[in-house]
Amino acid sequence: MTETASPSSEGHRTLPSPKISFEFFPPKTAEMEASLWETIKRLAPLHPTFVSVTYGAGGSTRERTHATIARILKETSLLPAAHLTCVGAAKGEIDDIVARYHEIGVRHIVALRGDPAGGIGTPFVAHPDGYKTSADLVAGIKRRYPDIEVSVSAYPEKHPESAHFDADIDVLKAKVDAGAARAITQVFFDNDFYFRYRDRVRARGIEIPIVPGIMPMHNFRQARNFVTRAGTSVPSWLAEKFDGLDDDPDTRKLVAATVAAGQVQKLAKHGVDTFHFYTMNRADLVFAISHLLGIRPAGAREAA
Repeated sequence: MTETASPSSEGHRTLPSPKISFEFFPPKTAEMEASLWETIKRLAPLHPTFVSVTYGAGGSTRERTHATIARILKETSLLPAAHLTCVGAAKGEIDDIVARYHEIGVRHIVALRGDPAGGIGTPFVAHPDGYKTSADLVAGIKRRYPDIEVSVSAYPEKHPESAHFDADIDVLKAKVDAGAARAITQVFFDNDFYFRYRDRVRARGIEIPIVPGIMPMHNFRQARNFVTRAGTSVPSWLAEKFDGLDDDPDTRKLVAATVAAGQVQKLAKHGVDTFHFYTMNRADLVFAISHLLGIRPAGAREAA
């Protein structure tokens, strides 16, 4: 990982720059695949600790996810993490998917229960022969492949289906007890949600990293609709920053970079040293934010 010096007078200690990871989604078309690989080529020199590839509802993108993961392993030095859900599949089918990943060299899985087949807001019904919860899925992976690292999800504003925060943290505790090594949060825009959540988690004796999930708002209106369905609140001050920019993508991009960079810099100021970026398969804002965090491509600092 690259290093960055604090704004310095001579003699100040050089501090390690934050650790970062990126999330991509599998492309649906040849054009989208070309765009994804341009993004990967742009971001790979930042040396993320891993990159994750999402998995559609009910396994709808299963083969595309596998193909993307396989290509990352073959053509890059990046460490890929494959998303996997419990939705719509028997245990044997999911176990076979994990076996395929293990065979090609994947050693990191992001294990999720997944959204209900009927969409967010509808009841979740487990497959009769499937894993019932994300904790069950974590346990199933670790039982067969102890060498696979498992990341799970966390919800600074509480999962929409949890009755209260204690119940929500019970779920996280079950995932940790099953073998989860890291939790990546749902998107949030108010850092106080993250800090309060982290305090609750630590008070319960949960010590795994709680990595903040950061989403630069390339298209504010679309992003707001997406994240609010998943239980993320969008503060009025944030909406106001994008007011009047629906038809001005260039300015919208500048505002989005400024907002997200401000968020991660404030988190870093309070000791957060790891970030997971939901890239939406776009490199520009994530690259800029990483630059502001002091993260440079290998050789860039020497060249400067």
